Order: sequence, then C-alpha cells, then structure tokens
Amino acid sequence: QVQLVESGGGLVQAGGSLRLSCAASGSISSINNMGWYHQAPGKQRELVAVITNGGIANYADSVKGRFTISRDNAKNTVYLQMDSLKPEDTAVYYCHADVKRSYSSSWIRYWGQGTQVTVSS
Repeated sequence: QVQLVESGGGLVQAGGSLRLSCAASGSISSINNMGWYHQAPGKQRELVAVITNGGIANYADSVKGRFTISRDNAKNTVYLQMDSLKPEDTAVYYCHADVKRSYSSSWIRYWGQGTQVTVSS
C-alpha cells in the first residue's frame, strides 16, 4: 500500500503565509509527478501546482508568483509554500503522487486526505 499524509493547513489572514507538506510512504519503487489540487465548496477540484521528479514546476495562473512548489525526493515529500494568501484561496488542498509500486510496472495516482486552508479577509 501507499499512503500520502498531508500537514500544514489552517486559518490565516489575507496576506499571510502557510506551508503545506505531503509525505508519501509504503511500497514505493519510484515517484514521477507530485502536486497539489484544491477544491472549494460547490466547485470542482482544480490543479494548483505540479512538479516533476526533475524539479520542473507548473502553476495555475491564479497562484503564479504567490505559491511555490518544491519536493525532497529522498523523503518522498512535496511542499507548497503559499504566500500573499487571498480569501479566494480558501479550499481543501489535496496532494497527489504518481507512483510505481514495488514489483509493479504500472503508474498509479495516489491522493492525500486533504487539508483545509481558510483565508480570512
């Protein structure tokens, strides 16, 4: 089995910062892309940022210049540094990892349990 455990969500005032972490564990052979999505109430889950195992990052237009995604391949962990937060960033944030399990040739996308980020105005 593979598990993704998130941490770092919470309540912050507009203009503030939060840092999310997501650690993957289990029978992992390798991890390709890792990333973050968010889902606001009544809306679909949307991509926030994604990073390849080589460190190439892509961002949603709404967070460019404010959020930074990074990863530590030795720890199978992805981070999301969120600065200059806005009330519209309020959502549940989910991490994902595209994993090849030990003794398998298939890539599977695993998800974290979600962490709430609330930005007050």
